[in-house]
Amino acid sequence: MQWDRSTTIGIAKTSCCFCHGNGMRTVRKRKEVPCSCVHRSVFRACWNRFRECAAIGAQFGTVSWEKSPGPQGRGGFSRKREEYMADFCLVSRRALDEADYRIFRYHYLLGAPWKLCCRQLKMDRGNFFHAVYRIEQTLGQVFAELEPYALYPLRDYFNAVVPSSQLKPTLSRAA
Repeated sequence: MQWDRSTTIGIAKTSCCFCHGNGMRTVRKRKEVPCSCVHRSVFRACWNRFRECAAIGAQFGTVSWEKSPGPQGRGGFSRKREEYMADFCLVSRRALDEADYRIFRYHYLLGAPWKLCCRQLKMDRGNFFHAVYRIEQTLGQVFAELEPYALYPLRDYFNAVVPSSQLKPTLSRAA
């Protein structure tokens, strides 16, 4: 994802003291990078979709047909909700270290409240929430910048169209 002010201003936190709601902040007096509030917003959007997919469960009719662009017009069947949930968990597992992944698993995947997590992980409240914000920031950045198919923006993931640059060229017959 290309980070610029137009992509970050809509999801930036208006009360952020670093970017003041603009979504971008200047680092080293010349380079603009997305603010951590933007990364946390990306994570929360992805996490909310994960929870929606998990709540729907295995309902009838979860298989969908996806068309691939190109001259042949081929396509394939997929289970987008299940694929998204698997991608969410696997990308999170790869991106986090062991201690952060334990917090992520207890708090986000298993849905334990912060008091139970603090007691189980033998952490105080301050360190727990610092870790939660760090996890959200890390995963938000990873979800948005994942190549070749990012988890964010969600509309691109669930309405996936294979870019023409990634299609295999077809051989045409000379007449």
